[in-house]
Amino acid sequence: MTGLVYKSTGSWYTVKSEQGDFIECRIKGKFRIKGIKSTNPIAVGDVVDYEIDETSDAITGTIFNIHERKNYIVRKSVNLSHQMHIIASNIDRVFLLITINNPPTTFNFIDRFLVTAEAYGIETILVFNKIDTFDEATLDEQLYMQHVYQEIGYKCLRVSSTEMKGIEKLKEMMIDKVSMFSGHSGVGKSTLVNAMEPTLHLKTKTISEASKQGQHTTTFAEMYDLAFGARIIDTPGIKGFGVVDMEPVEISGYFPEFFKLKDQCKFNNCIHKDEPKCAVKDALEKDEIAWSRYNSYLKLLEGDDENYRTDNYDEDRKESDKTRGL
Repeated sequence: MTGLVYKSTGSWYTVKSEQGDFIECRIKGKFRIKGIKSTNPIAVGDVVDYEIDETSDAITGTIFNIHERKNYIVRKSVNLSHQMHIIASNIDRVFLLITINNPPTTFNFIDRFLVTAEAYGIETILVFNKIDTFDEATLDEQLYMQHVYQEIGYKCLRVSSTEMKGIEKLKEMMIDKVSMFSGHSGVGKSTLVNAMEPTLHLKTKTISEASKQGQHTTTFAEMYDLAFGARIIDTPGIKGFGVVDMEPVEISGYFPEFFKLKDQCKFNNCIHKDEPKCAVKDALEKDEIAWSRYNSYLKLLEGDDENYRTDNYDEDRKESDKTRGL
């Protein structure tokens, strides 16, 4: 039998059958170690083959095959730096939720996420959430950040779950698609899903006043069927986002504004760092490329995988101010 994985807890997987029934399944023992480098060999969004366990009192199943994925999005495992964790697979669109200071989302974090999504061919839309909480300074910062990414070509939305602003536009972009919501803990992923589908009653928590960081409410990735003809994968909040298996020479290819200038560089293998007559560095000096983006690129190039949630926030703001001439 074939089904779609709706939830993964690491040991049990909730699979929706072709008939619409939900079956709790485990992985066949040997399947777990067959050349799979990720900490979770099966992810939400996977299409799998399973068989019903006839010996169990409850109706359970055993997964024995995973179908080829059209795409997936990964990050480095929290505890095992040389392994990856598959966040979700077979995604049509990712909506990356961004908040300015409640909690702060940095340029570095956004750029690392976008690079990974570009590498796996997944369209990402930036969703600036909690716009109802902005004061004048926060609004200025948000609009600047939005400008940076719209200039590159990324779609951006501004939403408020509490005031229902932008919600209908967001729903329109999700119809007939499998979408994933991602972002830091506390950016309002579950609250936003509840705003679109109130009957789900997903758990939410408030931001810690001491740290201005979110508290985890979604423990495991889970897919939901929405009444307006969409599927959403709600994911646990991501604190840091280490990219996986990228050679230095290929990283610039996942920065669209860098890639467009690549053939104008003097050297074909230019990595836009120390080489002379580099079109990317020339564009940077002319303020045609945001300094925040170049800063993120250099950190990726150097393999700097430290936590980007708070340590680099002030640095990101300085780069933003430099780009704006402040």
